[in-house]
Amino acid sequence: MRLELLVKNGFVYDPLNKIDGEKKDIPVRDGKVVDRVSSSATVIDASDMIVMPGGVDLHSHIAGSKVNVGRLLRPEDHYWDVVPKTPVTRSGVGHSVPSIFTTGYRYAEMGYTTVFEPATPPLKTSHTHEELNDIPIIDKACFPLFGNNWVVMEKLRDGKLDECAAYVAWMLKATKGYAIKIVNPGGIEAWGWGKNITHLDDEVPNFGVTPREILRGLCKINLALGLPHPIHVHPNNIGTPGNYRTTLETMRCVEDLAKDGKPCIHVTHIQFLAYGGVDWLSISSHADDIASYVNSHSHVTVDMGQVVFGDTTTMTADGPFQYRLHQITHNKWVNADVEVETGAGVVPITYLRKNYVHAVMWTIGLELALLVKDPWKVYMTTDHPNGGPFTEYPRVISWLMSNKARQRIIKRIPRLARVRSNLSDIDREMTFSEIAVVTRAGTAKALGLKDKGHLGTGADADISVYRINPKTVDPSSQYREVRRAFRRVAYTIKDGEIVAKDGQVVKTLTGRTFWVDPAIPRDRMEQTVSELKGRFEDLYTVRFANYGVSEMLLPRSTPLITQSSL
Repeated sequence: MRLELLVKNGFVYDPLNKIDGEKKDIPVRDGKVVDRVSSSATVIDASDMIVMPGGVDLHSHIAGSKVNVGRLLRPEDHYWDVVPKTPVTRSGVGHSVPSIFTTGYRYAEMGYTTVFEPATPPLKTSHTHEELNDIPIIDKACFPLFGNNWVVMEKLRDGKLDECAAYVAWMLKATKGYAIKIVNPGGIEAWGWGKNITHLDDEVPNFGVTPREILRGLCKINLALGLPHPIHVHPNNIGTPGNYRTTLETMRCVEDLAKDGKPCIHVTHIQFLAYGGVDWLSISSHADDIASYVNSHSHVTVDMGQVVFGDTTTMTADGPFQYRLHQITHNKWVNADVEVETGAGVVPITYLRKNYVHAVMWTIGLELALLVKDPWKVYMTTDHPNGGPFTEYPRVISWLMSNKARQRIIKRIPRLARVRSNLSDIDREMTFSEIAVVTRAGTAKALGLKDKGHLGTGADADISVYRINPKTVDPSSQYREVRRAFRRVAYTIKDGEIVAKDGQVVKTLTGRTFWVDPAIPRDRMEQTVSELKGRFEDLYTVRFANYGVSEMLLPRSTPLITQSSL
């Protein structure tokens, strides 16, 4: 039996197909957008409402070992935010670190249908997938960490790029990962010895390789394997005054590797990486320098990592940064080391509007989004939950669309924060079409998801309908209406079925899990596996046979086979 649906008379924003607020019908059959449907199709009357592709979040910490540690560390994060059971949904808790089912429900209630977990230790990725499997409705994927992996660093040090590429290909397939994630390249391994890395040409202790060599090597491998997403990089010196120089150097160091004008590096949560000054007393915004570089170079994309004032939980594989944050805040702290591969830390934080440093951080994320001229190069995130919970996306959207909304906050932050930022002087206001780019079309394109982020024929029927009329509502002055509309979706359609209505989940589905399967020569893969079996005996406390993630573990496995040049 064919499942047909017609979203009728909505104002459609579909930037990938150059549709900017036109009144259009979106016909759906069997989970795909089609040219037409029969007269018996279920009709959704979207008159006076906005229709967009389902939201696509390319960086949100929603599953895995560090997220679970955050849940255990913060019972106070949950006790006042309880989600009751309904005939359709399960009960749960959450604020900055919501429980598994609550995560899927809350994304769907805002019109999001695809979310990627951006950092998983390969050794613990089986657990990450178990959690991803339980998150209802949304499609998902995860990015294994490679920037401090012993095998990677040894191969790059010895100039064995082809062998390293084969290892990365095997690892992605074995863990069912989607992209190469790099966090504080070399710095997490140094942290295991009580040290850190502060410059791209510092050597990693005991490995004789530098962050520059790690970044360039993994970028070359990413291109050789034909992976759909550029290397996803959290640079050295995150959260450190003066770190904008390291960020610029990180982007420059792979500039010559780009091909055909396509991005080869994505720098994530860049708000945390655009600081001037020499200490916390002199911290200032250098968003203009970062934005200027992004504007003039095609090989780099970024996402915001916007700070939202209030209580949240920071979590990252960057253990040394989390330790510094613990020292600054004196909040409770967890640090973990994952043998041979990476580490992590978790620290609660409350961002205060009256705190000068926090206020500067708030301005920087918005500055970056508004100063980067091309919205296809900058994407909306809060680095959930580091800058704030993903449930605050509607608030961030209102700031991007309304200078009045921004000025309302600017007037209430410390004067020195206003002086050391340029946000007060920026009057740009994003349009609904640009919001569709930074929250879905651009992120889907950056991830290489050809069936996501648009509403053309053949696209996945992931559709968001928002109860706001762009012809009568001016986002600049009526930003509260914008915020309300994006917080409570009128309809979320996932795979052609209505899963949320009026901000409430009405049906749950099992989402897909995307992963990449790089096609490399069989003899190369067999040689890699043979070598790895011996290395596992030397390095790991687990057996090689117990390491990989079986495709049988994924209820809706969706592999992307890539063509490599190896």
